[in-house]
Amino acid sequence: MNLNALALARIERGEDPVRVGLIGAGKFGSMFLNQVPTSPLEVTAIADLDPDRARAACKNVGWEEERIDSVSFHEDGKELAARDDVDVVLEVTGSPPAGIAHARTAFANGKHIVMVNVEADVLAGPLLAREAESVGVVYSMAYGDQPALVCEIVDWARAAGFEVVSAGKGTKYLPSYHASTPDTVWEHYGQTPEGAKKAGMNPQMFNSFLDGTKSGIEMTAIANATGLSPSPNGLSFPDVPTDELQNKLIPAADGGLLDHKGQVEVISSIYRDGSEIENNLRWGVYTVFEAPNEYARACFKQYGLKTDPSGQYSAMYRPYHLIGLELGISALSAVLRNEPTGQTRNFMSDVVSIAKRNLKQGELLDGEGGYTVWGKAQPSAKSLQFGALPIGLAHAVKLNRDIKEGETVRWDDVSVDETMEAVKTRRAMEQAFS
Repeated sequence: MNLNALALARIERGEDPVRVGLIGAGKFGSMFLNQVPTSPLEVTAIADLDPDRARAACKNVGWEEERIDSVSFHEDGKELAARDDVDVVLEVTGSPPAGIAHARTAFANGKHIVMVNVEADVLAGPLLAREAESVGVVYSMAYGDQPALVCEIVDWARAAGFEVVSAGKGTKYLPSYHASTPDTVWEHYGQTPEGAKKAGMNPQMFNSFLDGTKSGIEMTAIANATGLSPSPNGLSFPDVPTDELQNKLIPAADGGLLDHKGQVEVISSIYRDGSEIENNLRWGVYTVFEAPNEYARACFKQYGLKTDPSGQYSAMYRPYHLIGLELGISALSAVLRNEPTGQTRNFMSDVVSIAKRNLKQGELLDGEGGYTVWGKAQPSAKSLQFGALPIGLAHAVKLNRDIKEGETVRWDDVSVDETMEAVKTRRAMEQAFS
């Protein structure tokens, strides 16, 4: 990688550093802000629904007052995306409607955008990427977040001439987690509600990581960026140690657990009895690939790669990801190389809304990580045929009928405002890519 050298050369030529506008100053945004003083870029503007919270976030990560005073603070993300002193926008709100609106404002003003907001990406990313391309700006995944890192390792394998058999990440998983709510989330993380609040951790957001929703969203983002796809039955979260990837994350016909070659899957860091897997990949990402011929199989053996018994399959993985601490790489890549760090290109997968409990007619759904539904990754063709409600639109919509626990919610089961930009964008995306 040459990004640091390119960024420094730009400054040495007397040009402005890469200028970043950040929308959303929560935990992810704060991690990025922490790195700014030691990175070859600058933040010129920050937008947050609470600008005082954004200023406090800057102070909390150690910014000096002079640096804080040099930043323009806004409540409106669209106002930030239109500023002349912003080269690239980092969208970190987590709200699909907000993400779509901010992206389009950035495009209209010739700004690149890094869509940290994976929720918006899985709702309408293929269409947004096409719109960005049409005006000559970059629409990118966020480096440091697992989808972009999986895309990187998949691209590595393909560029080297290997067929990718599977790819994904690790997480802590038990089937009972699907019923978790913001009231029960912290016991699973070993946190107290008070400690989590002090650390700026949002219980609904963190619950979306636990109840399976975020895994579904991230695997869908990976599938739509790489052309891989989930199993027809969704993610199965097998409990697989890191050193068993090449044996287990291969097709069932070859002794593994997969439905098909080219599958996204999340592996659990704990066994179904709750005990921890000693050699787990909870914080990391992986890909399993295969040798194209006998010569490559021999090379696998000669250079010590772990393979399945046939010698055909091997794996590569990264054990950790640093989330917002690595986000600057995406900003630099967009501006200096005009290149995304992962980008949605297809509509291979969708994330549908599954009832966490028996729901009654008239109840309001509360979206990712809430009390009513969780998000399940599913092949997009299956989702569209069923008429499933995307998890990104399962916010503040009223049920038209009773829904049983475990049942998939359909568009027809809720009252949706078809005039909303997010709804219209989703409908347009389905027509363009289904």
